[in-house]
Formats: sequence, structure tokens, C-alpha cells
Amino acid sequence: MAKRIFISLILLVIFLAVIIGLFEFKLTINKKIAYAIAHMPVPPVTVSTGVVRSAVVPQAIHIVGSLTAVQGVQVSAQISGDVTAIHFHSGQMIKAGQKLVQIDNTTQLAQLKADLAAEALARTNLQRTENLMKDHAAAQATLDANRAALLQAQAQVAGDHATLGKLAITAPFTGYLGLRQVSLGEYVSPGTPIVVLNTWQPLYLDFSIPQNDLANVRTGQRIKLTVDAYPGEVFNGKVEALSSQVDTASRNIQVQAELANKRLLLKPGLFGKVTLLTGVKTRSLVVNADAITYNTFGDYVYVVHKTMKAGKPILTVASVLVKTGNPIGDDVMISSGLKAGEEVVTAGQLKLRPGAVVVVNNTIKP
Repeated sequence: MAKRIFISLILLVIFLAVIIGLFEFKLTINKKIAYAIAHMPVPPVTVSTGVVRSAVVPQAIHIVGSLTAVQGVQVSAQISGDVTAIHFHSGQMIKAGQKLVQIDNTTQLAQLKADLAAEALARTNLQRTENLMKDHAAAQATLDANRAALLQAQAQVAGDHATLGKLAITAPFTGYLGLRQVSLGEYVSPGTPIVVLNTWQPLYLDFSIPQNDLANVRTGQRIKLTVDAYPGEVFNGKVEALSSQVDTASRNIQVQAELANKRLLLKPGLFGKVTLLTGVKTRSLVVNADAITYNTFGDYVYVVHKTMKAGKPILTVASVLVKTGNPIGDDVMISSGLKAGEEVVTAGQLKLRPGAVVVVNNTIKP
């Protein structure tokens, strides 16, 4: 019995020794693998590059603007009543004076007949009195009273026609209608909206500029507008007017430009990016916009440097914070952070870190 226990203990010791040996062997292998990986040379990153250039660029102001109609109105009712006829469709092009909506006018038509009869009677009484005056058979006071009565009757008839005109709602100018906001038989009261009417050609473009730019803005200057609705489209216009005062709250001044909108693509209410060309040219550093990396800590670029390693020339990159200016086509102005002639990465930034080794291949387009 004691012999069996002794043999079992020996086998247990041998088993534990084997397990510990395997564990230490695996641990040693893992350490060697980790060391090899840590000291493995990082392969160079392939990038494309561009050069920082000094160029004469036109000075421009970049702001956001909103389009408004040269003529735009919310057509509404002036007199209460039921809608008895609708003479338009939503989105229709309408001409000035064209009837839009008819409001119940039966009462006013009846009143007009009564007032026309009163006018005819007043005219007859006046003529009779004038004939009597020729024979000196009527008093001057009677003649004056009859003239006044005719004038009052004519005024009443004119008032009836004016009321009937307000009940027949017409377009105040030629333009394009919006969506119909009333239905047949609906009761409307003064101010009830019926439909929006706008002109589309031309359009006004309203925007504000800081007071510091006031000296560079004047009427007649060209503007360019881009909107998200038409990517790649550029709409041209010119400055028509500046506000007579600077807003004391924002210290901005309101500017109004006009766009021809010949193709009727733009609509009132659209907003977009405005470029106001001041006509002034300045010299500035520019770089391809793809070189700029944007994050919450600031804009930066990767600048390529030539260094030596193990006696061989290599290319490495360093991240440099930059201050950007206005965009100019595919380029962007650089206010600080770079020098003319420096080589910067324009494609492949996502794989880079400061100090990374790179290989330049400019067949790769940004």
C-alpha cells in the first residue's frame, strides 16, 4: 500500500514538472515573438504629395446667403365669405390680374342692383330739377340737394363695385403660385391665406458681411452662388445694394445681390454658399485642399522630410498645424504653418503617424 502511494506521488511530480515545463516553454516563445514583432521594421507607407506654392490670388469674401423673390406675397382674403370658385392649380404660372378665387358675392350683387336703381332715380330727379330751373320753377336749394343725392348714389355704386372686386381675388402680378391653402365652400375671413405668389426671374440674394469687409464691397461686384440642390452648378450675379446702416447687434451689414435665374432652377427660400469677388489680388501660399486634415484640435498637414538612416536616405513625415484661408478652386490659402516649396502629403494620410517612413508615388491621385 505504501509503495503504491509512493509511485503515485512520483508520477504526480513528473506530471506537474512536464506541465510547468510546457508553460515556461510557451511563455518563452511568446516573449520571443513579441520581441520580434516590436523590433520588426515598419514598412514604408505609399503616399502622393504636392508642393506648397506662392501664388497671386483674387481676394474674395465667403459667406452664406438666402434667396428671396423680387416680388413675393401671401395672397389672402380681404372680406369674409364662402369660397364659391377656385380658378387656379397649385404650382401654376399666373398672369397679373388673372382671377384666383371667387368669394360668395350674391348679397353684394343684389345691393348693386338696388344702388343702380337709386342712382338712376337720382339722375332723373336732377334732370327734372334742371329743366324746372330753366323756367324758374324750382329753388336752387332743391337743385343742389338733387346733385348731392346723385353723387351719393354714384359713390354707393362705386363702393359696391369695389366690394365685388375684393370678393373676386386676382393675382397682383405675374408669377408662380405655391400650394393651394383653401377649398371650395370653405369660409374665409380677412387675412386667411389662400396661396403664395412669387416671381422667380430674377431673384434677390441676401447676405451679411462683417463691418471689417465694408471697404472692399460695392455695387456692381460679381458674386457666385452654389447650392446643395444642384452640385457642381455655379450661379452668377452682381451686388445691387448695401444697407444704409450696420447692425449694432452683429456688427454686420446687409448686402443684396441679383441673379438672373434664366433657367428657373432656383427658388425663393433656398440658401447657399456665396463667393463675393472683391477684385483685389494678393500674394499668398496655397496648397491642394486634399493635403488638409481637419479635426477638433485644428487643421494640420503632413510635411515630408528627407533624413538618413543606417547611411541610407529615407523620407519621413511630421504633422504641422496650419491656419487656412479661403478656398480657391482645388486649392486652399495657407495663412501660417508652411513655407513655399515644402512637400506635403495629399493622399494616404489615414495610414500615417508622425515620424512614419513613406514612399512617394504621385501616380496616385488624391
